[in-house]
Amino acid sequence: MEILFYRYGSICEPDIIKCFRSMELEVVEENSQVTNKKVSPSETVDAVSTLIEKHTFLFVFSINFFPAISEICQIYQIPYVCWTVDCPVMELFSPALANDCNRVFMFDKAQYEYFRHVNPERIFHLPLATNVSRWDQVISQASTNDLKRFSSDISFIGSLYAEKDPYDKIQGLSEYTKGYVEGMIEAQLQVYGYNMLEDLLNACADSPTVSSDNFLPGSLHNVKNQKAGLSPVMQDFMEHVPDLTKSPYAPYFSPSYIMAHHFIGMHAAVIERHRLLSMLSEDHAVDLYTFSDTSRLPKVHNRGGAKTLTEMPLIFHQSRINLNMTIRPIQTGLSLRVFDILGCGGFLLTNYQQELGELYEIGKDVEVFTSKEELADKAAYYLTHEEERQKIARSGYEKTRALHTYETRISQMIRIIFKTI
Repeated sequence: MEILFYRYGSICEPDIIKCFRSMELEVVEENSQVTNKKVSPSETVDAVSTLIEKHTFLFVFSINFFPAISEICQIYQIPYVCWTVDCPVMELFSPALANDCNRVFMFDKAQYEYFRHVNPERIFHLPLATNVSRWDQVISQASTNDLKRFSSDISFIGSLYAEKDPYDKIQGLSEYTKGYVEGMIEAQLQVYGYNMLEDLLNACADSPTVSSDNFLPGSLHNVKNQKAGLSPVMQDFMEHVPDLTKSPYAPYFSPSYIMAHHFIGMHAAVIERHRLLSMLSEDHAVDLYTFSDTSRLPKVHNRGGAKTLTEMPLIFHQSRINLNMTIRPIQTGLSLRVFDILGCGGFLLTNYQQELGELYEIGKDVEVFTSKEELADKAAYYLTHEEERQKIARSGYEKTRALHTYETRISQMIRIIFKTI
């Protein structure tokens, strides 16, 4: 049996392809978007339809949701299977999400709850995973020099987001709006496990009937005509953020959802990452692997970028503490980074997420922080309690190897697909 895998270059694609092939599924790859990010929807339709006409595919698969692929699969009556790895995914607001051909798996339960009513029998929740076997091989073959070179007390791999902060690029907002957003972010950064940004944007709306519920995905709304009922802050955004009115998905999404998660949530990540890294670097050696500008973090050691497949697993394995800071748009779920760190046998100190306790035992497999102060306390504690730290890292690794690999997740996915086609 053949499947078509539409690729765009996600780091998890090779591992998923390997899993499909291990299940005796022959994978045909469409790779145009891997090297050309400007591929248009019409070009995607042409490429996918050409392959569909030449083969008999069991289903078409992609990471994240591509409306153009869904539409062409709807025409040919072939199941379209996708798995989200990002939040937010703007394309989920397309009317194509309601197509009968879809089998959409979402890693974040809040994302799933938000969208599932659009296509309730064809949208599913499925956490992410990792390839423990791959990481084991890389780590076991590493030289002594490489293991030493990537050793750290505290490390973090990732962007600081300042260079791609969409909120920072907005021009013309009132001082009231900017102050309100500042207050929203300060409030949100005090809370882990609950995202309040969208609620705060709607808190001072003139009409109680105008909220995110009025902009249900898959239902057409004229957002320009809804402006009168929005809060003063959202009215200001509607005037100064073109994405809220000119996006091809604008008639279908909640403007406050987009502002909360795409703009303000990402801006909160910029502030949070600088604050927490700066705080830790005052008392500890902190290694940061990033291409971002770190001039505002003079005590953090900028180690440059890390190669995903060859260097990242060594950093995770050799760091005494791997720090994870989940961006706020990921409301409840666990990012790939969580599974990758644990799958490399690394000790993970991460912010609290609602779904974490469903997959791991906090304090046994992984450690969490729920405030800036708790992060400081636990970092200091685990740097001086080596045996306890190693025990937790080992338990997290064993749990990941047993339950949270791509083999496990893809098997779950395949069972669901076959039950629905």
